[in-house]
Amino acid sequence: MRRVALERPLFLRLGDARYDLATRALVMGVLNRTKDSFFAPAATFELDAFFTRAEQLVNDGADLLDVGGVKAGPGEEVSEVEELERVVPVLAALRERFDVPLSVDTWRASVARESFAVGARLGNDISGFADPDYLPVAARAGASVVATHIRLRPRVADPNPHYDDVTGDVRAFLLDRRARAFAAGLDAEHVILDAGLDLGKTAAQSLQLLRDSDQLAQLGSPLLLSASNKTFLGVLFDQGVLERRESSLAATALGIASGCRIVRVHDVAGSVRVRNTLQVLLEESAS
Repeated sequence: MRRVALERPLFLRLGDARYDLATRALVMGVLNRTKDSFFAPAATFELDAFFTRAEQLVNDGADLLDVGGVKAGPGEEVSEVEELERVVPVLAALRERFDVPLSVDTWRASVARESFAVGARLGNDISGFADPDYLPVAARAGASVVATHIRLRPRVADPNPHYDDVTGDVRAFLLDRRARAFAAGLDAEHVILDAGLDLGKTAAQSLQLLRDSDQLAQLGSPLLLSASNKTFLGVLFDQGVLERRESSLAATALGIASGCRIVRVHDVAGSVRVRNTLQVLLEESAS
């Protein structure tokens, strides 16, 4: 694993904004409108709590906000109508209240379409574009997308995943999904890659992917790291979900040093401090 400032220019577009990610990572704050999230279930489901949390994340320095209405893992069924009701109105309200780009965490093209219509600029799809309409919807809206590796599909338990070469398999999957995005009309500045830690991976497999972030970063697309409070950290360090702050920050630091350029986190303030420190170090090493 190499700790690197990326050698090539690396740009990301989120709407009208264009970001140079050669040495600076973006911090994405997590905003869940779910009743059964693995982290602090239902804590921000009610609107007052949701917008209070959003304000805190923005004040703490979040570069963008990621809004989701359905948890990734198994849980109660959430219909398309319910997901739309959970995320679209709050995205519209966030657009009015805060001057930060918005991401919608959904694998449904219909939800992405309505979210882009009210101002979301990024579709964070953990399904690997399982919905065939997802990429055309994003391309028509001029939105960016996250291509995430998952072995099965969202909401389905995957207790015994097997890979002959987890990093190699994830790499091939992400290259395929990026090619699909390009074929749908998106360009390089609109596609982000995500190894999908915990999504159909054991703790050891997720750790291996974190350690191999430099290999995935060298694919030439912005690499997103979603390690915050994840199960693999709990397994590795025998920590409950509310005890993983320090291990999450350490994973964030390792990811950024290895080339990850978007970090999806719950602790925005701590992650911003980590990011800013590493930005100075990476800029010094690149000079």
